[in-house]
Amino acid sequence: MYTLDFGPLREHCPRTIDNPRRQAAVLAPIVDRSGEPHVLFTKRAEHLGEHPGQMSFPGGGREPIDTDLRDTALREAYEEVRLAPKTVSFVGQLDEIETSTGYAVRPFVATVPEQPFVPNEAEVAEVVLLSVGELIDLDNYESERRDHPSYGDIRIHFFRVDGYTVWGATGQMLVQLLELVTDWSLPPNVDRVVDPDADFPV
Repeated sequence: MYTLDFGPLREHCPRTIDNPRRQAAVLAPIVDRSGEPHVLFTKRAEHLGEHPGQMSFPGGGREPIDTDLRDTALREAYEEVRLAPKTVSFVGQLDEIETSTGYAVRPFVATVPEQPFVPNEAEVAEVVLLSVGELIDLDNYESERRDHPSYGDIRIHFFRVDGYTVWGATGQMLVQLLELVTDWSLPPNVDRVVDPDADFPV
């Protein structure tokens, strides 16, 4: 059984983005499944205009009804996968990241008990739980470096588990999460350097 250490995450002082154009929040739920920690992801519906078919954490843009970004994460998680807000125990917060679509995304990490997760078919094709033990297996990780038109020289992470690939902004969040709560460390070297217009290996 793999045990997570939430101490460093609780003590982490997350970076925030000043004066963002748009705000969003995601929830990275950690689920105990048969004594083993798993991370919950959604596979985005193929008909969506932004990032169709990609793996992501439940979340979305802040709405006027949200008192804060934590409420945004809870509301979106309920809307997308019917995650009951009363079952969520917040553990900590990761660094905000800015996406190519102009959002400053604030990631919250929480533990939740296993429960029926029901995908909202308008947004979510599938709810996926991936084992932390497999996510930290370096045989399931690779990365590449490319020159991004907006962000310059960037490293893109790919986690491949059970036929699913977690990458992009979610992969970036997952790297920090695993480094904070496990003994996994980001490999110092990338697997390849590619041209800016190279296809993504997903």
